[in-house]
Amino acid sequence: MIEAKVFIDAARSAGFGWYTGVPCSYLTPFINYVIGDPALNYVSAANEGDAVAIAAGLHLGGQRAVVMMQNSGLGNAVSPLSSLTHVFGIPMLLICTHRGAPGVPDEPQHALMGQITGQMLDTLSIRWEPFPASAAVLDAALARATTQMAQAHQPYAFLMPKGAVSPHPLSPQPARALAAPPPVTGSHLPVPRATRSDVLSRVIDATPLADTVVIATTGYTGRELYALADRANHFYMVGSMGCASAFGLGLALARPDLHVVVVDGDGAALMRMGNFATLGYYRPPNLSHLLLDNEAHDSTGGQTTVSAGVDFASIAAACGYASAQRAGSLEAISQFLNRQTGAGPGFMHVKIASGTLNDLPRPAITPPAVLMRLRQHLGGTI
Repeated sequence: MIEAKVFIDAARSAGFGWYTGVPCSYLTPFINYVIGDPALNYVSAANEGDAVAIAAGLHLGGQRAVVMMQNSGLGNAVSPLSSLTHVFGIPMLLICTHRGAPGVPDEPQHALMGQITGQMLDTLSIRWEPFPASAAVLDAALARATTQMAQAHQPYAFLMPKGAVSPHPLSPQPARALAAPPPVTGSHLPVPRATRSDVLSRVIDATPLADTVVIATTGYTGRELYALADRANHFYMVGSMGCASAFGLGLALARPDLHVVVVDGDGAALMRMGNFATLGYYRPPNLSHLLLDNEAHDSTGGQTTVSAGVDFASIAAACGYASAQRAGSLEAISQFLNRQTGAGPGFMHVKIASGTLNDLPRPAITPPAVLMRLRQHLGGTI
């Protein structure tokens, strides 16, 4: 058994200052200590996949992050672990609890996952080892983890058994004063609606290279943005559907000097809408969330989504965004993107037409090269 302070101080010395994840009873003392230390940063994610994406955004912003989850949450994190961190080459330290470990009595829902947790990490090509059981082996374990992360540019996991960390109380948390929801303004674009490329052209015009990063959700959005202009401040999400806003949250928290513009889609936003609440709670003032809604899964044949009856702007307002709008014109989109940041995150819901550019290319630049180019552009180390 190890004290939370001992592990966290060693991790701090190794450069880990940010923590995100979803609680587990095995993690309780660990999370309690992180929350109570004012020198550390803790982001409570809505789900484990969002936590991985937040940590990936923190990495882009130059911060080392620890992601904490129950092993059942590995299922929720498979998509970003396989198609975001693995594909782009993004390291982070995972602390995954081992509920349902063989020979350890536990609830029935943990039985199967407890048997296959190690196999799942192996299948995801994530190197792992048991959580360090004492201070005597801690430094060596962290050295193995950080060395492997630096060499492979991939996550590394510690698998935490029951009782690995001695109890630590939760410090009293002051009540957080939340602002009243802002009024939702604007009306949707008239029919016939503007195309995705019409909107993306406005995004490009309003996002200067020097101090803006554009994160485009997976599918046609990233491909069209690439076709219109491939710039060093672009990040083209591949896979990881629904994770663009969580990734943007991590980057916005790590780099408050940047204007982070997330270009989302209706299908993607519906998949991980819990991050609306996370983003609205932490309220990074430098993030603008632009949701393009054609009421269809365009890149897979145009099957309809359920967004026709969803008022995304009202949801964003209720979740804590500082402003929430519906786009009534292309000029309104430009004004939104050129807004003065500072009060909190802004949201705009844009109804667009289905369809895409003819002969739409896929990015010729590889995902690791996209990440490397962007990190170099932002002045970070590779």
